[in-house]
Amino acid sequence: MSKNHEYSVAIKWTGNMGSGTSGYSDYERSHVIQAGNKGEIMASSDPYFRGDKHKYNPEELFLASLSSCHMLWFLHLCADADVIITDYKDQAKGVMELDESGNGKFTIVDLYPEVIVSEAQMIAKVEELHHQAHKFCFIANSVNFPVNHHPKTTLEIKK
Repeated sequence: MSKNHEYSVAIKWTGNMGSGTSGYSDYERSHVIQAGNKGEIMASSDPYFRGDKHKYNPEELFLASLSSCHMLWFLHLCADADVIITDYKDQAKGVMELDESGNGKFTIVDLYPEVIVSEAQMIAKVEELHHQAHKFCFIANSVNFPVNHHPKTTLEIKK
């Protein structure tokens, strides 16, 4: 049985400097992203595309979506498998290639999840759970390029 989930976000351009898009250099790329009653995300384009380096850009948010989707599935699978994770962090990296016309696309993303487990015997199961999480990740299943995982697992130091 198929279940559809619908999502909605609002985007509002805030970069009109007085003359709208009268010229390529005459407007800011700033915008606000909001969903429901959640806090606003101040965003812009990448600085290469005349954006504000102090705001999130779509490419960073895309990487964050891949990374957090993997993490959430991984933690779910760990809980189901009685693998106790006490810490998780990731430093996702992606490559976007631009062609001569300026058209671009991501060609690869690498995730570097670092997890801490509470007991040594859990370490062996972690890699398998990363593979399972990748298979379940909705975002990774929606892209047409490789999403690679380079996990690192360490044992929690008891105090």
